[in-house]
Amino acid sequence: MSRAPATIVIFSGFFLIGKLFLLWGILLPDIAENLNMTELVSGALFSLFSVGMMLGAILGGKYASRFEYMPLLASLFSVNTLLLVLVSLLSSWQWFLVLAVAIGVVSSTIFTIGHTLIARMYAEKRFTMMGLMDFMFSLGTFAASFFVTLLYLVEHNWRLPIQVLAGVMAVLSCYTYIAARSQAKIVSNAPKAAKKTLTFGVIIKQPVFMFMALLAFGYGAVEFGNANWFVSYAQNGIGFTGEQSRNLLACFTAGMVISRLVFPFLLRFLSVHRLIMFMATTSLIGVFVLKIMPSFYGIGAGNLLLGLGLGGLFPLMLSAAMNIDSDNGPVLSGIAIIGNSTGVQVASFSTGLWANFAPLTTAFWVIPIGGCVLWFASYGYSRMLKQRR
Repeated sequence: MSRAPATIVIFSGFFLIGKLFLLWGILLPDIAENLNMTELVSGALFSLFSVGMMLGAILGGKYASRFEYMPLLASLFSVNTLLLVLVSLLSSWQWFLVLAVAIGVVSSTIFTIGHTLIARMYAEKRFTMMGLMDFMFSLGTFAASFFVTLLYLVEHNWRLPIQVLAGVMAVLSCYTYIAARSQAKIVSNAPKAAKKTLTFGVIIKQPVFMFMALLAFGYGAVEFGNANWFVSYAQNGIGFTGEQSRNLLACFTAGMVISRLVFPFLLRFLSVHRLIMFMATTSLIGVFVLKIMPSFYGIGAGNLLLGLGLGGLFPLMLSAAMNIDSDNGPVLSGIAIIGNSTGVQVASFSTGLWANFAPLTTAFWVIPIGGCVLWFASYGYSRMLKQRR
């Protein structure tokens, strides 16, 4: 069976979801103004999206292996398309919170299936392909700022980027359905593997995977805490224009893209556990430079460093975990997404809550604190990997 159709679907899907994830933060100032959202409600939006991600990781980790992956992906892309169309039609923020949970559930399940399929299809070059898959996600986040800027030239309306993204996702859903039908004909006479429900308990009790979950927590707090709040921080807190703020955020996403492209090459010279610590340290330096040097070039340099350190860390972490126990790929992906989503939830909501009582420039310290958690978790995980090696 050809791996190409599934690879195209997963890589394209990760690109679109990466763009979707960053759209919330980029469009937040305009959405908040149009729907009368306070900082607290904005923080709740990101937190509820993360709750949806956690629920999707649990459901996907336990039950996705009971279904054929490609038809399931086609259905999930269709559901996400419908949810995005509904978001673009909203006139009040209350329904936005409800839809954010649903989009999180669907997107997280797509993540779980994507990680599992790529890890299984390309076992012989798992680190490289997992890196390329997450590179597509980062490429989507990198393109998001320019995507919004381009569409705002047509009409300054936060609904337009969401509607265009929904249209592209509908096309991908159709392609996925066609690819699933063609592959079903090819493998119709092949013996089918037994479908089973997987469990989280046995896996998460192992210390190495506990550190992986904590690393994913710190990763989510830093990556999406910054992605969700940076434009508001730079625009409303420091005083940059909307376009300047989006371009500065693009330095972060550019670093993520570069990191995910080059980290498999660095594995030729560094062991996995050493590369994890190198990237975590680079992230920690970047997040503090970003906060304590509030000039245009200082923030740009900090964002770039943060992206360079952070980008390859997640696929590196998850690939190393799947090398330990590839049979439980959906569970490992689910644990990583749950940890990541919890970090997003804590960082995003606490930033919004703090900003209700202090300036956003003060509340943004949540992100460097998350960087410290990330570094210490990376140290523990790298030690565990070294012992297993």
